[in-house]
Amino acid sequence: MDYIQAIILAIIEGITEYLPVSSTGHMIIASSIMGIDDQAFTKIFEVQIQFGAILSVIVLYWKRFIQSLDFYYKLLVAFIPAAVIGLLLNDYIDMLLENVVVVAVMLVLGGIVLLFIDKVFEGKPQKDDINYSTALKIGFFQCIAMIPGVSRSAASIIGGMTQGLTRKSSAEFSFFLAVPTMFAAAAYKMLKGYMDGNLSFNNEEIKLLIIGNVVAFIVALAAIKFFIEFLQKYGFKVFGYYRIVLGLIILGMLGMGYDLSV
Repeated sequence: MDYIQAIILAIIEGITEYLPVSSTGHMIIASSIMGIDDQAFTKIFEVQIQFGAILSVIVLYWKRFIQSLDFYYKLLVAFIPAAVIGLLLNDYIDMLLENVVVVAVMLVLGGIVLLFIDKVFEGKPQKDDINYSTALKIGFFQCIAMIPGVSRSAASIIGGMTQGLTRKSSAEFSFFLAVPTMFAAAAYKMLKGYMDGNLSFNNEEIKLLIIGNVVAFIVALAAIKFFIEFLQKYGFKVFGYYRIVLGLIILGMLGMGYDLSV
């Protein structure tokens, strides 16, 4: 992996992590097109630059993170389902992640859901307040995203909307919930890599990781602001079409013999 490839992957991470389009699918296509063959470091890089994306939420919504302990209690409640299920099914989830067909199919199916999701909730009462019961239910919805290609953002936002939250409130809580969820997942994989003796970087790789985190942080800031405004005005349909096209591209590339192994 060179610096240009690292920057491109970081830009993709920053853009797609909080949009309901699945960062996994984008990483698969980008890595394949760029011919990145250092899979061991690439996997670590893609996990580690999530810390930059996490920091963007904290910086952008810093006032929400210092307002009250109740805010953290609700995040904890919402985080518990993913923590428990993630630990229990970690090996199975990793196995699914290596199945690119699963990623592509879920992109298409998730896209179809997004095409109609606005209609489903149109005209229904909406609220901004999140109680503990709502937080827990959103947490369970987030677990659906353990199937690669579903999109953590899409699952948790739709989960919020099923509980009567507005699009904005659902999206923002999804961003907040990403902080403990992504941090725990990334930290766990980094720790596992360290325990297995696979986590060691040379000077060049350390520079790539620093650049990747900085770029992911900056791009994620812009992506979050864009997404909130776009979602309030236009809804999910555009993202639905985009997911379907992306999933079909992956399936098409597989059909033509491209190696999209992750």
